[in-house]
Amino acid sequence: MSPPAGRKIKVLVIDDSAVVRQVMSRLLAQEPDIEVLATASDPIFARNKMQLEWPDVITLDIEMPRMDGITFLRQLMQERPTPVVICSSLATEGAETTMQALQAGAVAIITKPQLGVGDFLQESSMQIIQAVRGAGAANLRNLHAVRQSKPMERREPPAPSTAMARTTERIVAIGTSTGGTVALEEVLTALPRVSPGIVIVQHMPAGFTAAFAQRLDKLCEIRVEEAKDGQRVLPGLALIAPGDKHMSLIRSGAQYIVEVKDGPPVNRHRPSVDVLFRSVAKSAGRNAMGVIMTGMGADGARGLKEMHDTGSATLAQDEATCVVYGMPKEAVALGAASRIVPLGAIARAILVGDVKPVREAQIK
Repeated sequence: MSPPAGRKIKVLVIDDSAVVRQVMSRLLAQEPDIEVLATASDPIFARNKMQLEWPDVITLDIEMPRMDGITFLRQLMQERPTPVVICSSLATEGAETTMQALQAGAVAIITKPQLGVGDFLQESSMQIIQAVRGAGAANLRNLHAVRQSKPMERREPPAPSTAMARTTERIVAIGTSTGGTVALEEVLTALPRVSPGIVIVQHMPAGFTAAFAQRLDKLCEIRVEEAKDGQRVLPGLALIAPGDKHMSLIRSGAQYIVEVKDGPPVNRHRPSVDVLFRSVAKSAGRNAMGVIMTGMGADGARGLKEMHDTGSATLAQDEATCVVYGMPKEAVALGAASRIVPLGAIARAILVGDVKPVREAQIK
């Protein structure tokens, strides 16, 4: 449960580095809506402090003495689910370990370098603060419900629809952030091999998207890959934007390809959902569908509106199934969504192109 409106987000910082604890505490304490409840050098010390007062959000290192962060996270989610932001130098080198943390219930990732941690945290202060705010607004009931509902193996694909005959010319663009790793797994594992080409932006640091794509590829009937510059978008293939790179869709004759490149952050993000959606609106128009899912902030809302205005079908995940109802809410407020749907209905909507206009009552 997120803290009541008007109350500060109470944060517990767990890290074996005294420098990280000090810098993190100072950065967070400067924000009027955040309170650093306590710090701890490992999960054992953290347990003692949590008995005195339970935090709203925990920032957690992975590699620590006495108990590692993954073990602690799994125990925490079994006993009393609490939003956790992973902040670890293992994150880039041990991307698979961090994928385990996301699967265990972490809602966000922050990477830190082996050297110069203090300066890095200062430079990344906005990213850290936004991650904590996003975690503070997270609905862990939805995250837990999705994690419990899906098996850890390939699903049988749904029966093909007669609408599939026209999907080979369609492009589906998906944008998501906090809670999106689990939501994407729910959607992509429900798609059969014969599906539209899919391009995805999931807010995620560099070094993680390759491992995330590999993990999804093992679970899905469709192929899932980290996108490469100039790669063609094909039916039955989902391309995920690399962390720290923008991804755009461009048309080359009768083909669609992705452009992966550097550039300044947009809406504080790189990759940015807006960058992807705007390019899809320009290159694919009526041949595209845009889907905006769980996430903090407004990235993707304006891009989805541009898709909507060029004739693309547009979907927004509903509040009831979002971990954080931020990005979809902003899109709905702009009139960007043709339809609002629960997470479990998104895969079917992708397959059949079912985007009946949303009733006015649904967006109030």
